Amino acid sequence: MPGMDRDTAEPRVETMPGSRAEEWRAYHEAMAAPSTHLYDFVWDLREPATGPFCTDIDGNVLLDFTSHVAASPLGYNHPDLRERLEAFDLVDPMKIAGQDFYVSGGWPPDDPAFPGPSQLMDALIEISEGMDTVFLANSGAEAVENAIKICYDYRDGAAYGVTFQGAFHGRTLGALSLNRSKAIHRRDFPEIPGITALPFCEDRTCTPDTCSCGFFPDAGDSWLRRLLEPGTGAVDPDEVAYVIVEPIQGEGGYRIPSEAFMDELADVTTERDVPLIADEIQSGMGRTGEWWASEHYAIEPDVIAAGKALRVGATVSRKRIFPDEKARLSSTWGAGDILSSLVGTLTIQVIDDLDLRDNAVKRGDQLVDRLLGADIDHAVDVRGKGLMVAVEFDTKARRDAAMECSLERGLLTLPCGHKTLRLLPPLDVREREIEIGADLFVEAVGDRIVESASPAQVTGDEAS
Repeated sequence: MPGMDRDTAEPRVETMPGSRAEEWRAYHEAMAAPSTHLYDFVWDLREPATGPFCTDIDGNVLLDFTSHVAASPLGYNHPDLRERLEAFDLVDPMKIAGQDFYVSGGWPPDDPAFPGPSQLMDALIEISEGMDTVFLANSGAEAVENAIKICYDYRDGAAYGVTFQGAFHGRTLGALSLNRSKAIHRRDFPEIPGITALPFCEDRTCTPDTCSCGFFPDAGDSWLRRLLEPGTGAVDPDEVAYVIVEPIQGEGGYRIPSEAFMDELADVTTERDVPLIADEIQSGMGRTGEWWASEHYAIEPDVIAAGKALRVGATVSRKRIFPDEKARLSSTWGAGDILSSLVGTLTIQVIDDLDLRDNAVKRGDQLVDRLLGADIDHAVDVRGKGLMVAVEFDTKARRDAAMECSLERGLLTLPCGHKTLRLLPPLDVREREIEIGADLFVEAVGDRIVESASPAQVTGDEAS
């Protein structure tokens, strides 16, 4: 693969999408079930790519501020990761029945030449305070499924669960029952009974006495406290298997919770002894400046669901919460993806060795400050924590126009919520790259954003 100099690389676009990308999409979609592809970006893995820069099938050089929806935290071809990977002679099979058999990459087990599933679990426990047990699976959705599964078991038949408005926890049936971000995610599918959805408090100035989000009604106790109040609440706390929350909502719109909300969540779940699950699939692995976004708040999760940047799914908790019976949890491929476990372990090492959590804070602050300083027309909010950055527009149509105009200039972005655009640069993004990306975005949302959003679009459906 030809090289690319990261110090001088810049986006270069002739036509986006190009003719090859359009043909590739048509070829792919002729066989593929309908899914969530956003636009005709076709990464050409044979061509130069480094950091946030990549090349598409038409030769366009793009600045990727999506990190593949946070699943590629080190961007493209990170030299430290590639160097460590090149030291291993890969074998076949690289995927085994990992809940039925063990795999070794050398001796001793706490420091083998070739880290695998056992070492990934060790690394996860090391970065997760108070946790001592891990179950590996294939995806974030599976991590959520196993999180609620072990809580139902631990609570000995408790039938209720609590989720929050705007939540997104995955697309498997159990996880779908917890989703409250868009109706289309759950429509016409059967659901787990007994799920209650409460307001998610995103007003950063909110207090129990001054709450605009509805979580603290009538300047009093929260809805969660009222729901679980012994004797007067609608649900006996002993009948609640779990409360599940995204420390920062992802698909729901990069909604950052208030301190008051998280303080109350910590207090009530502790007082009522209800297990708290933190869905860290998009917010975890250093993206916000801490290993887990939960660490910014008062909550101390009993279970963490992880995925995306980890390259596998992981349910992290304590031995007392996991079932005793071996047959209660299993998965043919869980803990059996040797290559992904290797990459996940090395990714944790690289993030730690290069202080990329600190970089996420610095570069995230730089990006938010630059966007706030630009005073973007039609933007009603710019917010972020670390490198989870969002720009919320006054309409969905203007958000979509901002994405399209950014793409034409070579900047990849993503939607979330109803009218919010998200920016997820890789954790090692550099100051120069933030400046390039911010300039492209500000340029994109200039004059053409109003032209691109017709009156019909601006007043159209905001719910998709």
